[in-house]
Amino acid sequence: MALPARKQLKYWSLAAIIFAVVLWTLGNVLLPFILGGAIAYMIDPIADRLERAGLSREAATAVITVAAALMFLILLVLIVPMLVNQMIDLIRVLPQAMSDLRGFAHARFPAIFDEASQVNEALSGLWKMLQDKSVTLLETFVGSALSLLNVVVLIVIVPVVSVYLLLDWDRMVARIDELLPRDHAPVVRKLAHEIDEVLSSFIRGMGTVCVILGSYYAVALMLVGLNFGLAVGFVAGLVTFIPYLGSIFGGMLAIGLALFQYWGALEGADGEMIRQGTDWLRIGLVAGIFFFGQFVEGNFLTPKLVGDSVGLHPVWLLLALSVFGALFGFVGMLVAVPVAAAIGVVARFAVERYLDSRLYQGFSHRDSAALPADAPQDDTE
Repeated sequence: MALPARKQLKYWSLAAIIFAVVLWTLGNVLLPFILGGAIAYMIDPIADRLERAGLSREAATAVITVAAALMFLILLVLIVPMLVNQMIDLIRVLPQAMSDLRGFAHARFPAIFDEASQVNEALSGLWKMLQDKSVTLLETFVGSALSLLNVVVLIVIVPVVSVYLLLDWDRMVARIDELLPRDHAPVVRKLAHEIDEVLSSFIRGMGTVCVILGSYYAVALMLVGLNFGLAVGFVAGLVTFIPYLGSIFGGMLAIGLALFQYWGALEGADGEMIRQGTDWLRIGLVAGIFFFGQFVEGNFLTPKLVGDSVGLHPVWLLLALSVFGALFGFVGMLVAVPVAAAIGVVARFAVERYLDSRLYQGFSHRDSAALPADAPQDDTE
């Protein structure tokens, strides 16, 4: 005999509260294990394909580990030093770029910077807030993410956790399935399958899209000659994970840097006179690179790799990232996507049950639906 619905709700609510408390108190400790689990989840299909090709699980895990180590070493030697240098230079140049933008706006639109202007007060307040937030973010970043201990822990523990979880992934899934409540096992399996489809479509698909777009932006911007092209491509590809926001942020950053670099950059000799101009061609090329990238992403990459049935609306995703990030920090942002996917699947399941319930259909609907098609109808009022 199944437990009453009220007791089931109490137990599931208690489990959710325990999960939130553990995430709140042990978030920093759980970070390497969450990252390792996410990596193992993403590459598990590759291990399954290698198993179907005839390898054992141990051999498939060994092949993936060696390939990942070689790729990491190549990136560490060829890409990472250049990326770090460009990121440092970009952070150093951004204040000067903002100052030049402010000077340009002050020369063209002096009324905005009148001390009595409300626009000037709003811009000054926004600028002060951004400075304060940037200093706080930098202190937090240097104090936590770049500390030697955390870096060593991430570099050492994450790969180890990923390898062990990948090796035992199928056994862990089977063990969890054995522990499911027998009365609810079919429903839980159905919901878990739908959640897995959503996560695999979104995380693996969007991860592939991010890598493709980031590589394309970095190579194309470097070929055009944009300073910090590798860093801009990395940032643009990284934030592509958030729909719409990634393209807007990456495009604004690249075009803003192009304006900063190529505005008044042309120098030509005309007799003894030196004239300066703006390299509109390269600015247009930078903008065209992003427009073309977004066209390919929206019409080919996302429909092919992610699909239309993901079920994660961008607004719902942004809300989940904001809420979990505010409550649980960086670890909360990592678990925001799977939790949002799970809540979305459960919500759709609850809506289906509600539409099939007597609360929605009522007694009269059930009675009329139960009558045969040729049954006489009562037309009396």
